[in-house]
Amino acid sequence: MIEHLDVAGNTLAYEVTGEGPLVLLAHGIGDSRHSYRFLAPALAARGYRVANADIRGCGDSSVGWDGYSRTDIAGDLVALVRHLGGPAVIIGHSISGGAATVAAATAPDVISGVIELAPFTRAQSVDLAGLLRVKRFRRGYTQLAKVVVSGSLPAWKKYLDVAVPAKPADWDAELARIEAKLREPGRMEVLRAMGKSSPADAGARLAHVTCPVLVVMGDADPDWADPRAEGEKVLADLPRGLGELVVVEGAGHYPHTQTPDEVLALALPFLGKTLAHA
Repeated sequence: MIEHLDVAGNTLAYEVTGEGPLVLLAHGIGDSRHSYRFLAPALAARGYRVANADIRGCGDSSVGWDGYSRTDIAGDLVALVRHLGGPAVIIGHSISGGAATVAAATAPDVISGVIELAPFTRAQSVDLAGLLRVKRFRRGYTQLAKVVVSGSLPAWKKYLDVAVPAKPADWDAELARIEAKLREPGRMEVLRAMGKSSPADAGARLAHVTCPVLVVMGDADPDWADPRAEGEKVLADLPRGLGELVVVEGAGHYPHTQTPDEVLALALPFLGKTLAHA
């Protein structure tokens, strides 16, 4: 059942399933809570209360928010955790990985841990050498640039084709759902705004995180020429000993969609440790 949380006159849509310690799922740009359609029920079946949210401007949440930065999204996530009665672990994908970092740094009383899936958590510079050297990175970067500049839905679909190199069985239906949602008034503008937002605000918070962090990258992620190196940089900016990096072979930018069993196997031990006393 879809529920809604009022945040400064806007609405945040979410679903809660299962019973037990709280896990909050937050998706990436141009997507919705359906991105976690495999992981959410698996976590609920293993004894967790899973809140699966549509971040601001996406899915069934309202459009017309006054900002779409990682700090903005983090405020929503913390508000939802407090509303549901934390503490919680946040599993955040892409832009929401950065938002989860901000949430952990600013609300350590309710955020017990963070799992970042293919996160944009650090300020990025244009990797010209990588664009020349790595075809999948060049293809992904080109399509993303078209989306941010012109709001091209065909370019977004081409990006997703690279970003999910091995498609789940329901991919055609899921892609149709994504396309239909992005055709709704205001949705593509939200995607573009998020795509233009800098991860620098999240990067500035990495040193202030005090809870455990698990970073999961796919080695076929088209958003970086070297996904492992990006993950290692995130860990290097965290306080020593807090972060762990795992790289999933063959996974693109959506490991929770493409390789949900692997992500579940990584998440369960982490959740068991960080939410043991919740």
